[in-house]
Parts: sequence; structure tokens; C-alpha cells
Amino acid sequence: MESTSEIEAAIAQVRADVAALHGELTRYGLVVWTGGNVSGRVPGAELFVIKPSGVSYDELAPENMILCDLDGNVVEGTPGAERSPSSDTAAHAYVYRNMPEVGGVVHTHSTYATAWAARGEEIPCVITAMADEFGGPIPVGPFAIIGDDSIGRGIVETLRGHRSRAVLMQNHGPFTIGASAKDAVKAAVMVEDVARTVHLAREAGPLIPIPQDSIDRLYDRYQNVYGQAGDARRAGPAGQSGEAPR
Repeated sequence: MESTSEIEAAIAQVRADVAALHGELTRYGLVVWTGGNVSGRVPGAELFVIKPSGVSYDELAPENMILCDLDGNVVEGTPGAERSPSSDTAAHAYVYRNMPEVGGVVHTHSTYATAWAARGEEIPCVITAMADEFGGPIPVGPFAIIGDDSIGRGIVETLRGHRSRAVLMQNHGPFTIGASAKDAVKAAVMVEDVARTVHLAREAGPLIPIPQDSIDRLYDRYQNVYGQAGDARRAGPAGQSGEAPR
């Protein structure tokens, strides 16, 4: 078990990371107003950090991030505890409880990915960047009401054992998971990129599927070889190897 000082240092680092990573959601146009959220698991503790509810993105800072236990309860007496956590907190908590390999969760209402979710349609794997990053199609999760752990259950049921680190929750929008909060944000950026590209391609004409054996080879190369240096490889959220630089 890590010491109290080590856990406090880990909490401070995750607070800083999660606060900064929300800027990536606005940078890539994945959110509007106060919608969307990033959370990060605290290494060595049964805790995670998440965005407060209804706070403008330009007002987010490490000290107003909210520390929660894995049941989604705010840890009283900690910075930010006077605010309400994100309305998706129960969903994030459910993912962390049931997928211990996950270190970060992201939710956005990014336009093209949410449009696929509104149709309840998975995004087919028809571009190599998608095979690299997601290892196949991006699946659709069930419709679920916000406020309890229903969304979390849908995320876990859909992504457990799946290569994809993104799920399109029907009529709602994308959720992504990662080995870290940064990894989950990368997946959120990539899912919107491929959602837009595949939508535009389908508008122009029939899509050309990538054969499964080619998808497998592309995914293995990108996850296990590309940009890697021997023992620098690390485990990803579904037991696959994790984020690699592009």
C-alpha cells in the first residue's frame, strides 16, 4: 500500500492532469458550453477525480476538480467538495469499479459521433486510422438515462472484451476509456475524427470494407510496434497494449 504522502501526491497530479485535459476537449471542438467531462483514476487508491457540474471550461482548475470514491461519493473536506460533481459521475464510477485496467474516462457530445449515436449505428471500420486506433468498428451501447449507473453498465457491457476504447451510447453520445485520462482523451479526439470522415465518405458513395485480417495486422502493428521501444510498451484498457504515438 502506498503511503499517505504518495497518495496525496498522486491526487494532486491527477487533479492537475484532469483540469488541463478538459482544455483538449475545447481545443478539438468536442464540447459546447459546460457539457462533457474527463475523469482520471488515482493510482494506488480507490479514488478518481472528475469535473464539477455546470462550471465553465475556462474556470476549471486543479483545485475545483472533485475527488470521489469508486462508489461516486464526493470525498468531504477535499478541495472542490462544496460543488456538485458531473452528472455522469455514477457512470464513471461504475466503469472504474468494474474495469480496473481503466485509468481514464471521457464523455463528449461531439457532433459527428453523436450523430451516429442518434441513429443507433456503429461506425464501420473502413479507414486504416480506425483499424490502428480502435481495432474494428466503434460499437453502439444501449439507451440509458443520465443520473445513475445505467450508462456505466452500458459502457462496461459493450466494451468489455472489445478492442474499441470508444462506445456510442444510443441517443446520447460517445464515451471513451483509456489506460490514463490522456489516453481516453486521445480516443475521444480520434472517435470524432473517424466519425466525421466515415460520414462524409458514405455521403459520397458506398464504403469499401477493410478485410478483417488486414484490420488485425494494422491494429497489432500500431498497438505493439509503431513508435514503441522494447520494454516501453504498456498494457491498455482491455488487456491489449495501450496508447502509441502517431
